[in-house]
Amino acid sequence: MPIAVVSTEAELELARRVRLEVFVEEQGVPAELEYDDLDATSLHLLALGEDGVPLGTARLISGAEALALTGVEGRVLLGRLAVVKRARGTGLGADLVRAVERAGRERGARQCELHAQVQALGFYERLGYAAEGPVYQDAGIPHRTMVKSF
Repeated sequence: MPIAVVSTEAELELARRVRLEVFVEEQGVPAELEYDDLDATSLHLLALGEDGVPLGTARLISGAEALALTGVEGRVLLGRLAVVKRARGTGLGADLVRAVERAGRERGARQCELHAQVQALGFYERLGYAAEGPVYQDAGIPHRTMVKSF
């Protein structure tokens, strides 16, 4: 399944639609917490099915914004990884993570940080991420910071 960098407002809207379905509708995250100012400056990736239906998305925060959020030079932040229910179990989530990592390395990153829902820790561990610090609540969902060095 091809994964492309979002380059138009219409593509960004498709990515937002995936996030709406997964985070807001399925998981009950308030929409005002799901969409933030970082959407305007982040790199977004989008996976479409053969029928053009959006199946998954992720975003990459890099540069000064990543430094401000992570406190670590050379680290990017992977976020808003979402795969619609019908595409789960296909490897799309792992493909999106790898695509974000590639984009981060292209921007000079040596590490990638993400904030994983606790129920997804095993998924990220299989992709080489290690948990750091305690469990914390984000939008009422338990999370843990995870990091991978390249």
